[in-house]
Amino acid sequence: MLLSFTGEYPQKVDGKGRMSIPASFRRVLEANDPDWAEGLPAKLYINYGAHLKQNLRIYSVKAMMKIDAQIQELDEGSELQILLNRLYLGQSEELSIDKDGRIVMPIRHREKLGMTEGEVTFMGLGNYFEVWKAETYSSAVTTSLDALVERLAGGADPLSLIAKQKKTEGGA
Repeated sequence: MLLSFTGEYPQKVDGKGRMSIPASFRRVLEANDPDWAEGLPAKLYINYGAHLKQNLRIYSVKAMMKIDAQIQELDEGSELQILLNRLYLGQSEELSIDKDGRIVMPIRHREKLGMTEGEVTFMGLGNYFEVWKAETYSSAVTTSLDALVERLAGGADPLSLIAKQKKTEGGA
């Protein structure tokens, strides 16, 4: 079983900020919450940091623990550690999924997306998923993916870029 976030899911946000988390995403969140047990709500972290211009990121508990551990490995009190602490730990909030599979997204996070209610799109990206206002997602994400595909010579498979990146990093 693949335990990462994949796929695109349109969702609605009501006036109270409630939105359903896709069932497959809930399974990933449950599997990556060390305190989760049947009948208990799974937890997640919503990151709204300044580095996220038009979207929000949702991390599982284990993913956020990993980020925290990586940041704490940096030199204590270094400028980089302080900056990353602020972006990822200081600008994240723990939320729980209710019995109906929903979260309540606080108004300030919805306002960051430019909405108080309406449609959002979830996009699974492996270790996390993004939440976008539907209109912004269509223009920003689709446009950037279309541009990438057009840059590929002769209709090459985008996975070919991974091999090129590994060669560059490996010095080959």
